[in-house]
Amino acid sequence: MANCRLFPLLILLLLSFQSLLTAHEDPTYKDIQVGVILDMESGVGKVIYHCITMAISDFYAANPDYRTRIVFMTRDTKGEPLHAVSAAVDLLENTQVQAIIGLESTAQARFLEVLGDKANIPILSFSTSPFSNQNPYLLRIAQDETTQFKGIAAMVDSFKAKNVIVICEDTANGREMATYMAREFQEKNIHVTYTSLISTSDSNQQVQEELRKLQTMQDTVFIVHTPPSLASNLFSIAKEMGMMGEGYMWIVTSKTMDLLDSMDTEAIESMKGVVGFRSYFSASRELHSFVSRWRKEYYALNPFMEFKEVDFNGIWAYDAVYALAMAVEKEQTRELASKDLGTNIGTSLLLDEMLRVKFHGLGGEFKLMNGRSISKAMEVVNVIGKGGRRVGFWMMMSTNGEFVKEIGKLNSSSNYHGLESIMWPGGTTSINPKRRMLQTNGNKKLRILFPSSSRFQNIAQISVDPRTNLSVVSGFCGDVFNAAFNALDYGVGIEVIPFSYKDGITYNDVIQKIYLKEYDAAIGDFTITANRSLYVDFTLPFTDLGVGIVARNAKKSMWIFLDPLSANLWITTAFFFIFLGFVIWFIEHRTNQEFQGSPTEQIGTTLRFAFSTLVYAHREKLQSNLSRFVVTVWLFVVLVLTSSYTATLSSLLTVQQIGMKEMSIGFQSLSPVGVVYNKLNVVEAWSEKLYAPEDYAKALTTGKVEAIVAEILYIKTFLAMYSGADFSLIATAPTTNGFGFAFQKGSPLAREMSTQIAKMREDGTLKALEDKWLKRESALMSKDFSSPTPKILNLYGLRGLFLISGVSMVSALLVSIICLVREKWHMKDKMKIWRCVLHRSSEIHAHESDVESTV
Repeated sequence: MANCRLFPLLILLLLSFQSLLTAHEDPTYKDIQVGVILDMESGVGKVIYHCITMAISDFYAANPDYRTRIVFMTRDTKGEPLHAVSAAVDLLENTQVQAIIGLESTAQARFLEVLGDKANIPILSFSTSPFSNQNPYLLRIAQDETTQFKGIAAMVDSFKAKNVIVICEDTANGREMATYMAREFQEKNIHVTYTSLISTSDSNQQVQEELRKLQTMQDTVFIVHTPPSLASNLFSIAKEMGMMGEGYMWIVTSKTMDLLDSMDTEAIESMKGVVGFRSYFSASRELHSFVSRWRKEYYALNPFMEFKEVDFNGIWAYDAVYALAMAVEKEQTRELASKDLGTNIGTSLLLDEMLRVKFHGLGGEFKLMNGRSISKAMEVVNVIGKGGRRVGFWMMMSTNGEFVKEIGKLNSSSNYHGLESIMWPGGTTSINPKRRMLQTNGNKKLRILFPSSSRFQNIAQISVDPRTNLSVVSGFCGDVFNAAFNALDYGVGIEVIPFSYKDGITYNDVIQKIYLKEYDAAIGDFTITANRSLYVDFTLPFTDLGVGIVARNAKKSMWIFLDPLSANLWITTAFFFIFLGFVIWFIEHRTNQEFQGSPTEQIGTTLRFAFSTLVYAHREKLQSNLSRFVVTVWLFVVLVLTSSYTATLSSLLTVQQIGMKEMSIGFQSLSPVGVVYNKLNVVEAWSEKLYAPEDYAKALTTGKVEAIVAEILYIKTFLAMYSGADFSLIATAPTTNGFGFAFQKGSPLAREMSTQIAKMREDGTLKALEDKWLKRESALMSKDFSSPTPKILNLYGLRGLFLISGVSMVSALLVSIICLVREKWHMKDKMKIWRCVLHRSSEIHAHESDVESTV
């Protein structure tokens, strides 16, 4: 009976044993060898390897009916790219792997890119660097790190910063990423002032020297794209140097932020206030379960080792292995089907299946597009305390890219265009990075040079505030600077250092001190010149461009009509009028009844005739040709005299037109206008250096100089202090660039102050300040420098006319005298003849009488 009961059991055992033997001889699944090339000594390599083993276990546990099984053939690169190449060659030649996974570094991935093309197998790379699309077998399963650069540029632009410093690892990949970033910043009109390349092998002293160099560049925004190990050392040293304080703005890329949780507590503490971009995986039940199992298994395997949190590489690796297992199964199914049909599907079947795989994994939707994984968003994290606080997301897949506080929700009001409030280094929530102290020596205030001995008090004044005992600037230049700087809201103090000529300091010396970075800026009446611009950065000019000429107004007296002719010319002209009258009288009075009469009548007629020729109103008719000749020559002299008199008097009745040749000119001694005019080949008969408005007035009033050439602002100041009825700005020329504030080369203050000056000019603030300090009564009369200087007429200049007229008068007088003498002589001879005739006649008559008496 017992044997009967054991018989069925024995049959079942035999059948089970047979089935086991059958299964061993003819398995229901096929092994697919996949190469794994990782740095097993690195934390990243260990995380990736553990995640892919978990992925294989989970996948086949969930899909026990699959007829394929992935078998990993592992090779350790020990962190060397050449070892990765050697391992890949070994796998391809000796194991006939169908795919390769791993390759954390860009160098390893690019070495194997060529091998993958020759072997025609997919290579799944964890490198985040962009590759060319020339090799379709190279698949990047990690997120492209360059996609975040556009978001970083957008963030910097939203903070109104225009200069950044980029810090990258000193490798080929680091330099390439710096180029990518510069391109994105350029599209936002943001200038990369400097690219700092730091090697992981650099000592702390070398890193400190590099940071000290960055500290002197006055830029406040730093973009860090380095691996976590280098970033940890960098921020620790930066904190010691005070570069993690108020005013600094640090933005870190995902190269560091993706591994933030794996960094030690001290390193994270040194990064307090940093803002970073991090890869983002949406929360899900599967992800939460995986992380929990990861922690338990990792601790069970490594109870005495430092705990490593699962990172994004591990999640990408998990999903990539899931996708590879799906593709392998489908590839084998299609291969069997093709064999049954007798067709050849080629060697790229597994690659085609990988590109078709689409599923929802731990990291969200997994899909390869053109051999690249696609992410829709990146997380923006603010490092606070021992970890990071999410402040929003960068939506990469939106039309122009945008920041949002939560995915899938519309933005509400926020501080930074969709982000939550950010706590910057130093504990401030202000987005203004300009609070960083902008000088080279680490002082807490901007050190600014200002002229203390300026004699133009309306332009530059300096005084001491009795409450704070600090220097305060005013005047037109001081008020313009204060208004523009306060509008920038830098939040930093200003230390004004006065300088004067008494100390032997010139304006060029001041520019040199700014160039040598002894001071941060110089404000005051500094003329912008090409030579000075080689050493400092000037703001836009806040004054009129060019120079002006100031001169004393014409005299306004009741005797101004006498000014056109000199005294000797007046006397000579009067003498010639009288001499003309005498000559005409001498020639005409004997024969012309109009010049005859009593002596008084003859004198009146002569003088009236002579002076009436001045206006061509003489009425007496001349009978002698000599008289007509003399009058004709004299009328020509009168024509020239009256024309010259009229022109000169017209000039004197208006503001004098100043010429630049053969005249006395004064130059403002503080300004380089003298040099400017020397370069224009201006010829000065004599020049005088002037220092103050009082010197201007004295030189012009005493006639020491006829005109003063100076910057227009100096002339406006002079005219604001003295009456416009006495002096006028009579001409200008754009030969200089006006006044500007000087800053160190590369200083962002120069550009931003220029923007504020432009705004002040547009909204009328600059004009209001000018009216406050430089309001004047005189008007601009001329812009022509070539007009001749009005000179009074003198005898020396017209001596030729009087010589011609004098010769004609004397000649006519001599001819008239000669004629008169000859006439007198002939008359005398005739009288003698008549006397002889009469005497002879009387004698004849007497003789005849005697004869008659005798008879």
